[in-house]
Amino acid sequence: MGTWSGQPFRSDSASDWAYDLADASDWSVVRDALTEVIGQTDIDADDAAIAIAAAEVVAHGLDRPTQTDAYTESVGSFVQRVGRPDAELVAFALDALAAAGSAESELTELWQDEDPDEWLSANAALKQALDAGLPGHG
Repeated sequence: MGTWSGQPFRSDSASDWAYDLADASDWSVVRDALTEVIGQTDIDADDAAIAIAAAEVVAHGLDRPTQTDAYTESVGSFVQRVGRPDAELVAFALDALAAAGSAESELTELWQDEDPDEWLSANAALKQALDAGLPGHG
């Protein structure tokens, strides 16, 4: 599966995608990753993993990260460059997280064969961080 933990940036797909943040000057690379899965059915595992990582980038932008380690170093630099995400992007992140963890997601199916509790717990923590970043929820 190319994944070594349920955390957002602990997969090959998410780690590779993080390189895109190095050259990004605005939130568009994150928005694109999120909108790739919103409203989709039969979501590819790589797209889902990238969307979850993008949602984690939004959480970092809200100063509510759920993962801070060597895998997220590029995220901190990115957020310093582009600033805080707007409420619309936070809502996109929540929608993408829901889609990536839905029954239609190949990633959900793959985690059912691994340790679904670890993955579900990591996604729940990320959802909580994003929810807290919405106006009126923090």
